[in-house]
Amino acid sequence: MNYNTIILEKKNGYAIVKLNRPREMNVICKEMRQELYRVFSELEVATEVRSIILTGGEYVFSAGMDIKEMSNLPSEEGDEFLESMMKYLKKIYSCKKPIVAAVGGIALGGGFNLVTVCDLVVASESAIFCHPELKFGFNPFFYPLSQIVGFTKAKEIVMLGEPIGANEALKIGLVNKVASPENFMKAAEDMAAVLAGRSAKALEELKNLCSIVPRMDKMAALDIESSICALLFARDERKTQMQKVLSQKKVLTKSKE
Repeated sequence: MNYNTIILEKKNGYAIVKLNRPREMNVICKEMRQELYRVFSELEVATEVRSIILTGGEYVFSAGMDIKEMSNLPSEEGDEFLESMMKYLKKIYSCKKPIVAAVGGIALGGGFNLVTVCDLVVASESAIFCHPELKFGFNPFFYPLSQIVGFTKAKEIVMLGEPIGANEALKIGLVNKVASPENFMKAAEDMAAVLAGRSAKALEELKNLCSIVPRMDKMAALDIESSICALLFARDERKTQMQKVLSQKKVLTKSKE
């Protein structure tokens, strides 16, 4: 499948989706929204892909929604615009496979939203996150961000719209790892490779748990986690994976003797 606003590259067990409107700072236009939905739909069912990286490249992740496109949008087309925006975000947020955001440079507004619907985030030291939407008279998405940094911190970020550097983002739990501009993509690919080596079914169930458990009381949460453990324990894959780990340990033990 061909794309105009993104680049898709498949590697050994994982895929890289790169936003590709560098002259426009990767702003998210209608075509990009449609192509993001299509590519994640494709990757979700691709058996050779077990994890996904979403990036904008070294210098900019995404400057957000296409303000020029939005400013010319007739009011009667507002519902269609919002529907197309929610469609690709929901597709990424609900993806069964783990997604690593590799953020180089700025992630503003809609670009910031893209980061928060991914599972893990690797940021370049040059990364900057910001929600400036209130300045343009509309609201940023709050829920995904609040699930990552907490309710109080998320309110501060969306209400004040102040830029957050990579180290501060790491401190508040917005990102998982910070690396140099030369190495952040390698760090993201290393992370994706590790995820690609994990049980696909176990990761899928873990993602489900991560979305459900925070909204449950503690006893119900433990019960559902136990049920998922029982389901995974009954799978033949569990025995295969355990035997694989044991075999690797035997090899390491012999090499030390």
